[in-house]
Amino acid sequence: MTSAIVMINLFGAVALLLFGLRQVKDGVTQAFGLRLRTGLARGTNGSFRSFVSGLLATLALQSSTATALIASSFVERRLIEPRMAQVVLLGANVGTAITAWIVATGIEWLSPLLIITGFILFRSGSPSRQGVGNALIGIGLMLLSLHLLGMATEPMRESAALVAFIRLLEDAWPVALLLSAGIACASSSSLAMVVLILSIAATGVLSPGLVIALVLGANLGGAVSPVLATLSSAPAVRRLMVGNLFVRALGCALVLPFAAYEGRLLASLPLSVSHLPVDAHLIFNIVLAVVALPFSRLLSVGMLRLIPDKDAEPDGPRFLDKEELATPVVALTSATREVLGVGDLIERMLTNAADAFQKNDLARLKDIPTLEKQVDRLQQEVKIYLSSLGRRSLEEEHSRRSIVIIDYAINLEHIGDIIEKGLSEEVSKKISKGLRFSEDGFEELLGLFNLTIENLRIAQTIFVTRDFTLAKRLMEVKVEVRRLEKISSERHLQRLRDDKPESFQTSSLHLDILRDLKRINAHIVSVAHPILDESGLLIESRLQSRAS
Repeated sequence: MTSAIVMINLFGAVALLLFGLRQVKDGVTQAFGLRLRTGLARGTNGSFRSFVSGLLATLALQSSTATALIASSFVERRLIEPRMAQVVLLGANVGTAITAWIVATGIEWLSPLLIITGFILFRSGSPSRQGVGNALIGIGLMLLSLHLLGMATEPMRESAALVAFIRLLEDAWPVALLLSAGIACASSSSLAMVVLILSIAATGVLSPGLVIALVLGANLGGAVSPVLATLSSAPAVRRLMVGNLFVRALGCALVLPFAAYEGRLLASLPLSVSHLPVDAHLIFNIVLAVVALPFSRLLSVGMLRLIPDKDAEPDGPRFLDKEELATPVVALTSATREVLGVGDLIERMLTNAADAFQKNDLARLKDIPTLEKQVDRLQQEVKIYLSSLGRRSLEEEHSRRSIVIIDYAINLEHIGDIIEKGLSEEVSKKISKGLRFSEDGFEELLGLFNLTIENLRIAQTIFVTRDFTLAKRLMEVKVEVRRLEKISSERHLQRLRDDKPESFQTSSLHLDILRDLKRINAHIVSVAHPILDESGLLIESRLQSRAS
Protein backbone atom coordinates (compact mmCIF):
# COMPACT_ATOMS: atom_id res chain seq x y z
CA MET A 1 0.00 0.00 0.00
CA THR A 2 2.86 2.36 0.90
CA SER A 3 4.55 1.73 -2.46
CA ALA A 4 1.31 2.50 -4.28
CA ILE A 5 0.96 5.81 -2.42
CA VAL A 6 4.57 6.72 -3.25
CA MET A 7 4.01 6.01 -6.93
CA ILE A 8 0.74 7.98 -7.00
CA ASN A 9 2.46 10.95 -5.35
CA LEU A 10 5.37 10.67 -7.78
CA PHE A 11 3.24 10.50 -10.90
CA GLY A 12 0.99 13.27 -9.59
CA ALA A 13 4.00 15.55 -9.11
CA VAL A 14 5.26 14.76 -12.63
CA ALA A 15 1.77 15.45 -14.04
CA LEU A 16 1.73 18.81 -12.25
CA LEU A 17 5.14 19.62 -13.73
CA LEU A 18 3.92 18.81 -17.24
CA PHE A 19 0.76 20.87 -16.69
CA GLY A 20 2.87 23.80 -15.49
CA LEU A 21 5.06 23.53 -18.59
CA ARG A 22 1.95 23.60 -20.77
CA GLN A 23 0.61 26.65 -18.93
CA VAL A 24 3.87 28.52 -19.49
CA LYS A 25 3.91 27.69 -23.19
CA ASP A 26 0.26 28.67 -23.68
CA GLY A 27 0.65 31.86 -21.66
CA VAL A 28 3.79 33.02 -23.45
CA THR A 29 2.19 32.19 -26.81
CA GLN A 30 -0.90 34.22 -25.91
CA ALA A 31 1.08 37.21 -24.67
CA PHE A 32 4.05 37.25 -27.03
CA GLY A 33 3.34 34.58 -29.66
CA LEU A 34 3.42 36.86 -32.69
CA ARG A 35 6.52 38.76 -31.54
CA LEU A 36 8.18 35.50 -30.57
CA ARG A 37 7.61 33.96 -33.99
CA THR A 38 8.72 37.16 -35.71
CA GLY A 39 11.85 37.35 -33.58
CA LEU A 40 12.66 33.71 -34.28
CA ALA A 41 12.20 34.23 -38.02
CA ARG A 42 14.35 37.38 -38.00
CA GLY A 43 17.06 35.85 -35.87
CA THR A 44 18.17 33.23 -38.40
CA ASN A 45 20.52 35.26 -40.61
CA GLY A 46 23.63 33.63 -39.18
CA SER A 47 24.71 30.65 -37.09
CA PHE A 48 25.24 32.58 -33.85
CA ARG A 49 21.97 34.50 -34.15
CA SER A 50 20.11 31.30 -35.01
CA PHE A 51 21.57 29.56 -31.96
CA VAL A 52 20.66 32.43 -29.63
CA SER A 53 17.16 32.69 -31.14
CA GLY A 54 16.49 29.01 -30.46
CA LEU A 55 17.85 29.33 -26.93
CA LEU A 56 15.76 32.40 -26.05
CA ALA A 57 12.60 31.03 -27.64
CA THR A 58 12.92 27.86 -25.59
CA LEU A 59 13.55 29.78 -22.38
CA ALA A 60 10.32 31.69 -23.08
CA LEU A 61 8.22 28.69 -24.14
CA GLN A 62 9.78 26.20 -21.71
CA SER A 63 9.66 23.63 -24.50
CA SER A 64 12.29 22.73 -27.08
CA THR A 65 9.58 20.75 -28.88
CA ALA A 66 7.49 23.92 -29.30
CA THR A 67 10.53 25.78 -30.65
CA ALA A 68 11.27 22.90 -33.01
CA LEU A 69 7.73 22.93 -34.37
CA ILE A 70 7.83 26.72 -34.95
CA ALA A 71 11.17 26.41 -36.74
CA SER A 72 9.84 23.52 -38.82
CA SER A 73 6.86 25.62 -39.94
CA PHE A 74 9.30 28.28 -41.20
CA VAL A 75 11.34 25.63 -43.01
CA GLU A 76 8.21 24.24 -44.66
CA ARG A 77 7.36 27.72 -45.95
CA ARG A 78 11.00 28.24 -46.99
CA LEU A 79 11.34 31.30 -44.79
CA ILE A 80 14.57 30.09 -43.22
CA GLU A 81 17.33 27.83 -44.47
CA PRO A 82 17.32 24.21 -43.23
CA ARG A 83 20.89 24.61 -41.97
CA MET A 84 19.94 27.61 -39.84
CA ALA A 85 16.91 25.70 -38.52
CA GLN A 86 19.23 22.90 -37.37
CA VAL A 87 21.27 25.50 -35.48
CA VAL A 88 18.04 26.86 -33.93
CA LEU A 89 17.38 23.39 -32.53
CA LEU A 90 20.88 23.20 -31.05
CA GLY A 91 20.10 26.44 -29.24
CA ALA A 92 16.70 25.07 -28.17
CA ASN A 93 18.39 22.04 -26.59
CA VAL A 94 20.68 24.29 -24.55
CA GLY A 95 17.65 26.43 -23.60
CA THR A 96 15.90 23.39 -22.12
CA ALA A 97 19.04 22.49 -20.17
CA ILE A 98 19.31 26.03 -18.78
CA THR A 99 15.68 25.86 -17.69
CA ALA A 100 16.32 22.62 -15.80
CA TRP A 101 19.36 24.17 -14.14
CA ILE A 102 17.40 27.25 -13.06
CA VAL A 103 14.46 25.35 -11.58
CA ALA A 104 16.91 23.21 -9.57
CA THR A 105 18.49 26.18 -7.78
CA GLY A 106 16.17 25.89 -4.78
CA ILE A 107 13.69 28.68 -5.54
CA GLU A 108 10.59 26.59 -4.75
CA TRP A 109 9.67 29.17 -2.10
CA LEU A 110 8.71 31.57 -4.92
CA SER A 111 5.89 29.26 -6.02
CA PRO A 112 3.02 30.82 -3.97
CA LEU A 113 4.09 34.37 -4.89
CA LEU A 114 4.21 33.54 -8.61
CA ILE A 115 0.82 31.82 -8.52
CA ILE A 116 -0.81 34.74 -6.69
CA THR A 117 0.74 37.32 -9.04
CA GLY A 118 -0.24 35.24 -12.06
CA PHE A 119 -3.82 34.93 -10.82
CA ILE A 120 -4.12 38.71 -10.34
CA LEU A 121 -2.81 39.35 -13.86
CA PHE A 122 -5.08 36.66 -15.30
CA ARG A 123 -8.13 38.39 -13.76
CA SER A 124 -7.11 41.77 -15.21
CA GLY A 125 -9.01 41.22 -18.49
CA SER A 126 -6.28 42.24 -20.95
CA PRO A 127 -5.37 39.30 -23.26
CA SER A 128 -1.64 40.02 -23.02
CA ARG A 129 -1.78 40.30 -19.23
CA GLN A 130 -3.81 37.12 -19.07
CA GLY A 131 -1.08 35.40 -21.06
CA VAL A 132 1.62 36.66 -18.69
CA GLY A 133 -0.55 35.58 -15.76
CA ASN A 134 -0.94 32.10 -17.21
CA ALA A 135 2.83 31.85 -17.68
CA LEU A 136 3.55 32.93 -14.09
CA ILE A 137 1.00 30.44 -12.76
CA GLY A 138 2.68 27.76 -14.85
CA ILE A 139 6.13 28.61 -13.45
CA GLY A 140 4.68 28.57 -9.93
CA LEU A 141 3.17 25.13 -10.52
CA MET A 142 6.50 23.88 -11.91
CA LEU A 143 8.29 24.99 -8.75
CA LEU A 144 5.55 23.49 -6.59
CA SER A 145 5.92 20.20 -8.46
CA LEU A 146 9.64 20.14 -7.57
CA HIS A 147 8.72 20.39 -3.89
CA LEU A 148 6.17 17.58 -4.30
CA LEU A 149 8.68 15.46 -6.20
CA GLY A 150 11.14 15.82 -3.34
CA MET A 151 8.51 14.70 -0.84
CA ALA A 152 7.37 11.82 -3.08
CA THR A 153 10.89 10.46 -3.55
CA GLU A 154 11.87 10.74 0.12
CA PRO A 155 10.49 7.26 1.04
CA MET A 156 12.57 5.75 -1.77
CA ARG A 157 15.68 5.99 0.41
CA GLU A 158 14.42 3.01 2.41
CA SER A 159 12.84 1.09 -0.50
CA ALA A 160 14.52 -2.30 -0.93
CA ALA A 161 12.73 -2.82 -4.25
CA LEU A 162 14.07 0.45 -5.65
CA VAL A 163 17.60 -0.33 -4.51
CA ALA A 164 17.40 -3.74 -6.23
CA PHE A 165 16.08 -2.15 -9.42
CA ILE A 166 18.85 0.48 -9.40
CA ARG A 167 21.45 -2.25 -9.01
CA LEU A 168 20.08 -3.94 -12.14
CA LEU A 169 20.39 -0.66 -14.07
CA GLU A 170 23.94 -0.14 -12.78
CA ASP A 171 24.94 -3.23 -14.75
CA ALA A 172 22.97 -2.23 -17.87
CA TRP A 173 23.46 1.41 -18.77
CA PRO A 174 22.02 1.01 -22.31
CA VAL A 175 18.81 -0.28 -20.71
CA ALA A 176 18.80 2.68 -18.30
CA LEU A 177 19.27 5.05 -21.26
CA LEU A 178 16.37 3.48 -23.19
CA LEU A 179 14.11 3.48 -20.12
CA SER A 180 14.77 7.17 -19.52
CA ALA A 181 14.30 7.91 -23.23
CA GLY A 182 10.95 6.10 -23.22
CA ILE A 183 9.64 8.13 -20.27
CA ALA A 184 10.86 11.42 -21.80
CA CYS A 185 9.25 10.53 -25.12
CA ALA A 186 5.95 9.51 -23.50
CA SER A 187 5.81 12.79 -21.57
CA SER A 188 7.05 14.80 -24.60
CA SER A 189 9.45 16.57 -22.27
CA SER A 190 13.12 15.96 -21.61
CA LEU A 191 12.88 18.63 -18.89
CA ALA A 192 10.33 16.58 -16.92
CA MET A 193 12.56 13.51 -17.05
CA VAL A 194 15.66 15.43 -15.98
CA VAL A 195 13.76 16.90 -13.02
CA LEU A 196 12.57 13.41 -12.07
CA ILE A 197 16.17 12.13 -12.24
CA LEU A 198 17.19 15.10 -10.08
CA SER A 199 14.62 14.17 -7.43
CA ILE A 200 15.61 10.48 -7.37
CA ALA A 201 19.32 11.36 -7.33
CA ALA A 202 18.72 13.48 -4.23
CA THR A 203 17.91 10.24 -2.33
CA GLY A 204 21.51 9.10 -2.88
CA VAL A 205 20.62 5.81 -4.59
CA LEU A 206 22.06 6.69 -8.03
CA SER A 207 25.75 6.45 -8.88
CA PRO A 208 27.25 9.32 -10.94
CA GLY A 209 27.65 7.01 -13.94
CA LEU A 210 24.00 5.95 -13.85
CA VAL A 211 22.95 9.60 -13.54
CA ILE A 212 24.85 10.33 -16.77
CA ALA A 213 23.17 7.38 -18.54
CA LEU A 214 19.69 8.48 -17.43
CA VAL A 215 20.33 12.10 -18.47
CA LEU A 216 21.49 10.92 -21.89
CA GLY A 217 18.26 8.96 -22.22
CA ALA A 218 16.21 12.05 -21.35
CA ASN A 219 17.99 13.94 -24.13
CA LEU A 220 17.40 11.15 -26.62
CA GLY A 221 13.70 10.80 -25.73
CA GLY A 222 13.21 14.57 -25.98
CA ALA A 223 14.36 14.43 -29.60
CA VAL A 224 12.06 11.52 -30.49
CA SER A 225 8.81 13.37 -29.65
CA PRO A 226 9.13 16.01 -32.44
CA VAL A 227 9.96 13.27 -34.96
CA LEU A 228 6.76 11.40 -34.08
CA ALA A 229 4.74 14.64 -34.15
CA THR A 230 5.86 15.42 -37.73
CA LEU A 231 5.72 11.97 -39.38
CA SER A 232 3.08 13.15 -41.86
CA SER A 233 4.65 16.57 -42.46
CA ALA A 234 6.54 17.80 -45.50
CA PRO A 235 9.99 16.29 -46.19
CA ALA A 236 11.72 19.56 -45.21
CA VAL A 237 10.12 19.39 -41.75
CA ARG A 238 10.96 15.72 -41.23
CA ARG A 239 14.56 16.35 -42.27
CA LEU A 240 14.87 18.98 -39.53
CA MET A 241 13.48 16.73 -36.79
CA VAL A 242 15.39 13.62 -37.87
CA GLY A 243 18.58 15.70 -38.08
CA ASN A 244 18.12 16.83 -34.49
CA LEU A 245 17.48 13.24 -33.39
CA PHE A 246 20.59 12.08 -35.26
CA VAL A 247 22.77 14.66 -33.49
CA ARG A 248 21.37 13.71 -30.07
CA ALA A 249 21.67 9.97 -30.74
CA LEU A 250 25.26 10.31 -31.96
CA GLY A 251 26.15 12.37 -28.90
CA CYS A 252 24.59 9.78 -26.58
CA ALA A 253 26.42 6.94 -28.35
CA LEU A 254 29.77 8.69 -27.96
CA VAL A 255 29.28 9.67 -24.32
CA LEU A 256 27.60 6.55 -22.86
CA PRO A 257 30.67 4.22 -22.89
CA PHE A 258 32.56 6.72 -20.73
CA ALA A 259 29.67 7.53 -18.36
CA ALA A 260 31.46 6.19 -15.26
CA TYR A 261 34.55 8.30 -15.88
CA GLU A 262 32.48 11.38 -16.76
CA GLY A 263 30.31 10.91 -13.68
CA ARG A 264 33.34 10.73 -11.37
CA LEU A 265 34.87 13.76 -13.12
CA LEU A 266 31.74 15.87 -12.62
CA ALA A 267 31.39 14.68 -9.03
CA SER A 268 34.99 15.79 -8.35
CA LEU A 269 34.35 19.31 -9.61
CA PRO A 270 33.38 22.08 -7.16
CA LEU A 271 29.74 21.64 -8.03
CA SER A 272 26.79 20.62 -5.90
CA VAL A 273 26.54 16.81 -5.93
CA SER A 274 22.77 17.06 -5.59
CA HIS A 275 22.67 19.05 -8.85
CA LEU A 276 24.69 16.54 -10.83
CA PRO A 277 21.79 15.64 -13.22
CA VAL A 278 21.11 19.24 -14.31
CA ASP A 279 24.83 20.06 -14.49
CA ALA A 280 25.42 17.00 -16.70
CA HIS A 281 22.38 17.90 -18.82
CA LEU A 282 23.64 21.45 -19.39
CA ILE A 283 27.26 20.47 -20.09
CA PHE A 284 26.20 17.72 -22.53
CA ASN A 285 24.06 20.09 -24.58
CA ILE A 286 26.61 22.90 -24.63
CA VAL A 287 29.41 20.56 -25.75
CA LEU A 288 27.12 18.91 -28.29
CA ALA A 289 26.17 22.30 -29.75
CA VAL A 290 29.81 23.43 -29.98
CA VAL A 291 30.85 20.19 -31.69
CA ALA A 292 27.84 19.93 -34.03
CA LEU A 293 27.65 23.59 -35.10
CA PRO A 294 30.49 23.43 -37.69
CA PHE A 295 28.84 20.38 -39.27
CA SER A 296 25.35 21.89 -39.65
CA ARG A 297 25.68 22.27 -43.44
CA LEU A 298 26.96 18.70 -43.81
CA LEU A 299 24.07 17.51 -41.65
CA SER A 300 21.52 19.32 -43.84
CA VAL A 301 22.99 17.75 -46.99
CA GLY A 302 22.94 14.30 -45.40
CA MET A 303 19.32 14.67 -44.30
CA LEU A 304 18.38 15.78 -47.83
CA ARG A 305 19.80 12.52 -49.18
CA LEU A 306 18.11 10.49 -46.47
CA ILE A 307 14.70 12.18 -46.89
CA PRO A 308 14.53 13.55 -50.45
CA ASP A 309 11.82 15.94 -51.61
CA LYS A 310 8.72 14.44 -53.16
CA ASP A 311 7.83 15.13 -56.74
CA ALA A 312 6.78 18.73 -57.15
CA GLU A 313 3.24 19.26 -55.95
CA PRO A 314 0.75 20.84 -58.34
CA ASP A 315 0.36 24.59 -58.12
CA GLY A 316 -3.42 24.31 -57.97
CA PRO A 317 -5.62 24.68 -54.89
CA ARG A 318 -5.29 22.14 -52.09
CA PHE A 319 -8.39 22.82 -50.01
CA LEU A 320 -11.16 23.88 -52.41
CA ASP A 321 -13.53 20.89 -52.49
CA LYS A 322 -16.69 21.46 -54.55
CA GLU A 323 -18.59 18.91 -52.46
CA GLU A 324 -18.17 21.22 -49.45
CA LEU A 325 -20.18 23.96 -51.19
CA ALA A 326 -23.31 22.32 -49.81
CA THR A 327 -22.13 23.32 -46.33
CA PRO A 328 -21.22 27.04 -46.48
CA VAL A 329 -19.36 27.20 -43.17
CA VAL A 330 -17.08 24.34 -44.23
CA ALA A 331 -16.56 25.83 -47.70
CA LEU A 332 -15.62 29.20 -46.18
CA THR A 333 -13.17 27.50 -43.83
CA SER A 334 -11.54 25.72 -46.76
CA ALA A 335 -11.33 28.97 -48.74
CA THR A 336 -9.74 30.65 -45.72
CA ARG A 337 -7.09 27.91 -45.54
CA GLU A 338 -6.39 28.32 -49.26
CA VAL A 339 -5.95 32.09 -48.98
CA LEU A 340 -3.66 31.65 -45.98
CA GLY A 341 -1.49 29.57 -48.31
CA VAL A 342 -1.50 32.47 -50.78
CA GLY A 343 -0.34 34.73 -47.94
CA ASP A 344 2.51 32.32 -47.22
CA LEU A 345 3.58 32.52 -50.88
CA ILE A 346 3.55 36.31 -50.68
CA GLU A 347 5.67 36.15 -47.52
CA ARG A 348 8.21 34.00 -49.35
CA MET A 349 8.31 36.51 -52.21
CA LEU A 350 8.81 39.41 -49.81
CA THR A 351 11.45 37.56 -47.82
CA ASN A 352 13.33 36.60 -50.99
CA ALA A 353 13.28 40.20 -52.19
CA ALA A 354 14.49 41.49 -48.80
CA ASP A 355 17.28 38.89 -48.65
CA ALA A 356 18.37 39.71 -52.20
CA PHE A 357 18.42 43.43 -51.31
CA GLN A 358 20.42 42.84 -48.14
CA LYS A 359 22.88 40.23 -49.46
CA ASN A 360 23.20 41.35 -53.12
CA ASP A 361 22.20 37.85 -54.23
CA LEU A 362 20.34 37.61 -57.55
CA ALA A 363 19.63 33.92 -56.94
CA ARG A 364 17.12 34.93 -54.25
CA LEU A 365 14.95 36.54 -56.93
CA LYS A 366 14.73 33.62 -59.35
CA ASP A 367 11.67 31.99 -57.72
CA ILE A 368 9.59 35.18 -57.54
CA PRO A 369 8.02 34.95 -61.05
CA THR A 370 7.00 31.32 -60.44
CA LEU A 371 5.54 32.17 -57.05
CA GLU A 372 3.65 35.13 -58.51
CA LYS A 373 2.04 32.91 -61.17
CA GLN A 374 0.99 30.52 -58.43
CA VAL A 375 -0.52 33.40 -56.45
CA ASP A 376 -2.47 34.54 -59.54
CA ARG A 377 -3.85 31.09 -60.15
CA LEU A 378 -4.84 30.41 -56.56
CA GLN A 379 -6.61 33.74 -56.03
CA GLN A 380 -8.52 33.17 -59.28
CA GLU A 381 -9.55 29.69 -58.11
CA VAL A 382 -10.69 31.12 -54.77
CA LYS A 383 -12.83 33.75 -56.52
CA ILE A 384 -14.44 31.13 -58.77
CA TYR A 385 -15.05 28.81 -55.80
CA LEU A 386 -16.69 31.50 -53.65
CA SER A 387 -18.67 32.79 -56.63
CA SER A 388 -20.16 29.30 -56.91
CA LEU A 389 -20.94 29.43 -53.21
CA GLY A 390 -22.57 32.84 -53.63
CA ARG A 391 -25.11 31.45 -56.09
CA ARG A 392 -26.64 29.55 -53.19
CA SER A 393 -28.81 31.21 -50.60
CA LEU A 394 -26.35 32.28 -47.92
CA GLU A 395 -26.86 33.76 -44.51
CA GLU A 396 -25.78 37.39 -44.27
CA GLU A 397 -22.83 36.50 -42.03
CA HIS A 398 -21.58 33.89 -44.52
CA SER A 399 -22.02 36.31 -47.39
CA ARG A 400 -19.96 38.98 -45.60
CA ARG A 401 -17.23 36.46 -44.81
CA SER A 402 -17.10 35.39 -48.45
CA ILE A 403 -16.57 38.99 -49.54
CA VAL A 404 -13.81 39.46 -46.94
CA ILE A 405 -11.99 36.35 -48.19
CA ILE A 406 -12.21 37.46 -51.82
CA ASP A 407 -11.03 40.99 -50.96
CA TYR A 408 -8.03 39.66 -49.05
CA ALA A 409 -7.13 37.28 -51.89
CA ILE A 410 -7.31 40.16 -54.40
CA ASN A 411 -5.12 42.35 -52.23
CA LEU A 412 -2.56 39.56 -51.92
CA GLU A 413 -2.56 39.19 -55.70
CA HIS A 414 -1.92 42.94 -56.05
CA ILE A 415 0.99 42.63 -53.61
CA GLY A 416 2.41 39.81 -55.72
CA ASP A 417 2.28 42.03 -58.80
CA ILE A 418 4.07 44.85 -56.98
CA ILE A 419 6.80 42.50 -55.79
CA GLU A 420 7.35 40.92 -59.21
CA LYS A 421 7.03 43.99 -61.41
CA GLY A 422 8.35 46.52 -58.92
CA LEU A 423 10.54 45.39 -56.03
CA SER A 424 12.11 42.43 -57.84
CA GLU A 425 13.15 44.56 -60.83
CA GLU A 426 14.42 47.35 -58.59
CA VAL A 427 16.49 45.01 -56.42
CA SER A 428 17.78 43.25 -59.55
CA LYS A 429 18.88 46.61 -60.96
CA LYS A 430 20.71 47.43 -57.73
CA ILE A 431 22.61 44.13 -57.79
CA SER A 432 23.36 43.85 -61.52
CA LYS A 433 24.65 47.43 -61.75
CA GLY A 434 26.61 47.20 -58.52
CA LEU A 435 24.82 50.19 -57.02
CA ARG A 436 25.47 51.07 -53.39
CA PHE A 437 23.09 52.97 -51.17
CA SER A 438 24.34 55.28 -48.48
CA GLU A 439 24.59 53.52 -45.13
CA ASP A 440 21.62 55.45 -43.73
CA GLY A 441 19.52 54.91 -46.85
CA PHE A 442 20.24 51.17 -46.85
CA GLU A 443 19.22 50.82 -43.18
CA GLU A 444 16.01 52.81 -43.77
CA LEU A 445 14.94 50.59 -46.66
CA LEU A 446 15.91 47.36 -44.91
CA GLY A 447 13.95 48.42 -41.83
CA LEU A 448 10.88 49.08 -43.95
CA PHE A 449 11.29 45.70 -45.66
CA ASN A 450 11.32 43.96 -42.26
CA LEU A 451 8.36 45.99 -41.00
CA THR A 452 6.38 45.05 -44.11
CA ILE A 453 7.06 41.33 -43.58
CA GLU A 454 6.03 41.59 -39.94
CA ASN A 455 2.83 43.44 -40.92
CA LEU A 456 1.96 40.68 -43.38
CA ARG A 457 2.29 38.09 -40.61
CA ILE A 458 -0.01 40.16 -38.41
CA ALA A 459 -2.49 40.42 -41.29
CA GLN A 460 -2.48 36.63 -41.70
CA THR A 461 -3.36 36.28 -38.02
CA ILE A 462 -6.12 38.91 -38.27
CA PHE A 463 -7.56 37.21 -41.34
CA VAL A 464 -8.12 34.02 -39.32
CA THR A 465 -8.89 35.33 -35.83
CA ARG A 466 -10.64 38.63 -36.72
CA ASP A 467 -8.98 39.99 -33.56
CA PHE A 468 -10.09 43.59 -32.97
CA THR A 469 -6.98 44.61 -31.00
CA LEU A 470 -4.63 43.36 -33.72
CA ALA A 471 -6.74 45.01 -36.41
CA LYS A 472 -6.59 48.35 -34.61
CA ARG A 473 -2.84 47.95 -34.14
CA LEU A 474 -2.36 47.20 -37.84
CA MET A 475 -4.29 50.33 -38.82
CA GLU A 476 -2.05 52.35 -36.53
CA VAL A 477 0.97 50.77 -38.20
CA LYS A 478 -0.29 52.16 -41.52
CA VAL A 479 0.24 55.65 -40.12
CA GLU A 480 3.71 54.60 -38.93
CA VAL A 481 4.61 53.33 -42.41
CA ARG A 482 3.54 56.65 -43.93
CA ARG A 483 5.68 58.47 -41.38
CA LEU A 484 8.72 56.28 -42.07
CA GLU A 485 8.28 56.69 -45.83
CA LYS A 486 8.05 60.46 -45.47
CA ILE A 487 11.08 60.65 -43.16
CA SER A 488 13.16 58.44 -45.45
CA SER A 489 12.24 60.56 -48.49
CA GLU A 490 13.15 63.76 -46.67
CA ARG A 491 16.45 62.32 -45.45
CA HIS A 492 17.24 61.08 -48.94
CA LEU A 493 16.66 64.54 -50.38
CA GLN A 494 18.88 65.99 -47.65
CA ARG A 495 21.62 63.54 -48.61
CA LEU A 496 21.28 64.74 -52.21
CA ARG A 497 21.67 68.33 -51.02
CA ASP A 498 24.76 67.21 -49.10
CA ASP A 499 26.23 65.89 -52.39
CA LYS A 500 26.57 62.27 -51.22
CA PRO A 501 27.58 60.31 -54.36
CA GLU A 502 25.80 57.08 -53.31
CA SER A 503 22.52 58.96 -52.99
CA PHE A 504 22.88 60.45 -56.49
CA GLN A 505 23.44 56.99 -57.99
CA THR A 506 20.49 55.38 -56.22
CA SER A 507 18.07 58.31 -56.00
CA SER A 508 15.27 57.01 -58.23
CA LEU A 509 15.79 53.46 -56.97
CA HIS A 510 15.48 54.53 -53.33
CA LEU A 511 12.24 56.43 -53.95
CA ASP A 512 10.78 53.62 -56.10
CA ILE A 513 11.41 51.00 -53.40
CA LEU A 514 9.89 53.30 -50.78
CA ARG A 515 6.82 53.80 -52.95
CA ASP A 516 6.34 50.08 -53.58
CA LEU A 517 6.73 49.10 -49.92
CA LYS A 518 4.22 51.78 -48.97
CA ARG A 519 1.76 50.41 -51.57
CA ILE A 520 2.25 46.87 -50.29
CA ASN A 521 1.53 47.97 -46.73
CA ALA A 522 -1.66 49.70 -47.87
CA HIS A 523 -2.88 46.39 -49.34
CA ILE A 524 -1.85 44.51 -46.19
CA VAL A 525 -3.72 46.88 -43.88
CA SER A 526 -6.93 46.36 -45.87
CA VAL A 527 -7.53 43.11 -43.94
CA ALA A 528 -8.33 45.23 -40.86
CA HIS A 529 -10.94 47.41 -42.58
CA PRO A 530 -14.00 45.11 -42.25
CA ILE A 531 -13.33 44.46 -38.56
CA LEU A 532 -12.94 48.13 -37.68
CA ASP A 533 -15.83 49.11 -39.94
CA GLU A 534 -18.14 46.78 -38.02
CA SER A 535 -17.02 48.49 -34.80
CA GLY A 536 -17.72 51.95 -36.19
CA LEU A 537 -14.07 52.99 -35.94
CA LEU A 538 -13.41 53.37 -39.65
CA ILE A 539 -14.39 56.53 -41.48
CA GLU A 540 -13.16 57.12 -45.03
CA SER A 541 -10.36 54.56 -44.52
CA ARG A 542 -8.99 56.39 -41.49
CA LEU A 543 -8.96 55.33 -37.85
CA GLN A 544 -10.83 57.52 -35.43
CA SER A 545 -10.72 57.47 -31.66
CA ARG A 546 -13.49 55.59 -29.88
CA ALA A 547 -15.97 57.95 -28.33
CA SER A 548 -15.66 58.01 -24.60
